[in-house]
Amino acid sequence: MSAEGGTKAIMAALMANMGIAVAKFVAFGFTGSTSMMAEGVHSVADSGNQALLILGRNRSQRDRTPQHPFGFGRERFFYAFIVAVVLFTVGSLFSLYEGFHKFSDPHPVESPAWAFGVLIFAILLEGYSFRTAVKESNELRDGRSWASFIRRAKAPELPVVLLEDLAALFGLVLALAGVALAVVTGDGIWDGIGSMAIGVLLGAVAIILAIETKSLLIGEAADPEIEQTIMAALEAGAEVEHVIELLTQHIGPEDLLIAAKIAVKHDDSAAKVAMGIDAAEGRVRAAVPMAKHIFLEPALGDPAKVTK
Repeated sequence: MSAEGGTKAIMAALMANMGIAVAKFVAFGFTGSTSMMAEGVHSVADSGNQALLILGRNRSQRDRTPQHPFGFGRERFFYAFIVAVVLFTVGSLFSLYEGFHKFSDPHPVESPAWAFGVLIFAILLEGYSFRTAVKESNELRDGRSWASFIRRAKAPELPVVLLEDLAALFGLVLALAGVALAVVTGDGIWDGIGSMAIGVLLGAVAIILAIETKSLLIGEAADPEIEQTIMAALEAGAEVEHVIELLTQHIGPEDLLIAAKIAVKHDDSAAKVAMGIDAAEGRVRAAVPMAKHIFLEPALGDPAKVTK
């Protein structure tokens, strides 16, 4: 799976969320709806999250230094993890707090027309943002299921935007339902229920994002099909009898570290082994362009034993 893509989706989400946040806070000022307040804070948090994703992508492109010899590719994973933390603390916990507050002091929604108008406007903008993220993801997921795409994607931006936009759309529907029930029944407690439902939804999405980005942050291996491609490239030359052990790790979405122990012929000279290693590295780089760091260790091994 390519690790490229996501810039258009991030920018679409950023512009949509900024516009939606302004509209929601205007509606909150007229209605006093806690669901609208929760949704407004959610949109502010989402806007900040997109800014964090852009910051992480820009910082990851810095040149490597003696202190960071493998570069800064993992900055993208770090900022994606921060997004999950922000979504949970600012979005989820604040929505839950506002919902419980409305439970203890319910009051009817004022000027509901403002709330309905803004929520419908927000659904249209979020739908556009979500559609953009889905379109970019479809170009990369290569027929995989959505769950597999989110689980196995090495570039965190698209999965983050997809889940954020999906949560935002469901959150808007919940807010719309909460406000509608509060208006129909005249009981403001429904507005509080809508706010708490939004908080639970955001918390669930934040936990999923945290789990996935944590896995990337601590180091994930390449996908199995890429590892098979690497092994095939290593063993394609006569100088490599077989791969004894292969270890891979993403140190950035487009930056793969490869360490392998390869079996060479008993009677090859040191010069011939060195030339064979150079040739094997060249084949791997041609087959897997993201293989930026390759370390091969020649050894005499059991042809029947291949480990990963």
